[in-house]
Amino acid sequence: MSAVRATPAELPRLSAREFAELYARVRRKAGSSHRGALDDITPRHVVAAAAEVRSGRTVTMAAQIETEPGPDNPEPTGHVMTGAVRGGIESSGLQFARDRFTMNVHGDADSHLDALCHVIYDGTLNGGVDASTVTPAGATALSVEAARDGIVGRGVLLDIPRLRGVPWLEPGDHVTLDDLTAAESAQHVRVSDGDLLFVRVGHRRRRNELGAWHSADMRAGLHPSALEFLADRRVAVLGGDGNNDTAPSSTEGVDFPVHVLAVHAMGLHLLDYLQFEDLVAVCEAEGRWSFLCVIAPLRLPDATGSPVNPIAVF
Repeated sequence: MSAVRATPAELPRLSAREFAELYARVRRKAGSSHRGALDDITPRHVVAAAAEVRSGRTVTMAAQIETEPGPDNPEPTGHVMTGAVRGGIESSGLQFARDRFTMNVHGDADSHLDALCHVIYDGTLNGGVDASTVTPAGATALSVEAARDGIVGRGVLLDIPRLRGVPWLEPGDHVTLDDLTAAESAQHVRVSDGDLLFVRVGHRRRRNELGAWHSADMRAGLHPSALEFLADRRVAVLGGDGNNDTAPSSTEGVDFPVHVLAVHAMGLHLLDYLQFEDLVAVCEAEGRWSFLCVIAPLRLPDATGSPVNPIAVF
């Protein structure tokens, strides 16, 4: 492990004008399929990604769903047992144990996928779709149903704490474009078009070791300017072990600039609050940081997102 920098990056705040210019630089023209950057994952990419499978080892990138409230999770997932357990278990005959779940999909603890309808910016969704398509009854356009056939491709993990020689980035720190290119070099991997890019900031490890905190107010994430790296490489999906956005925001008037750039401008499905600790161990054991990745969101035709369990296959 080589230490490159252990102190937060000193990066300027973006003015509203600078953010608008950055938005214009990374913006992708929307396709007719309304699947955003998922269209960049072609059958050729999937076949090539299958060649990443050599040992047959699999590992999850999802955190365990939490049912207890905490500083970053005031509305935890509800889990209620029903069926035989509630009515009494008989000593003979057939019964079924059953249960029911309720979830705030876009919370700050559980692993989830953001659909393209999740981000409303200046009255529109990705590709200029009118935001009125998101109704009280659900999203009639750009919902998570766009990923109903699954997201399968080459995954790449860039581990920024490993690059800097620290266990995690402290809340408020930024991942820069230079961090991403330096991590590529240190890990002997290159992000290519159609890849599923995962960027580790160590949020989950910090939370596990020090306890939960009000991460809505303070967390590590990508600096908005780092999205130029994703645009240049034509990344198809972005996932992080935090929210992907740094808090507090570095952009004037925009609290979640990475969400705006990634989802609204670039058409990327985002994965928030994953956990990479198991994946890091497997990557180090396998001696590589790329793998076949399979993501299967639930079929929720009108939903703005879905709980998700991405699987890396080596």
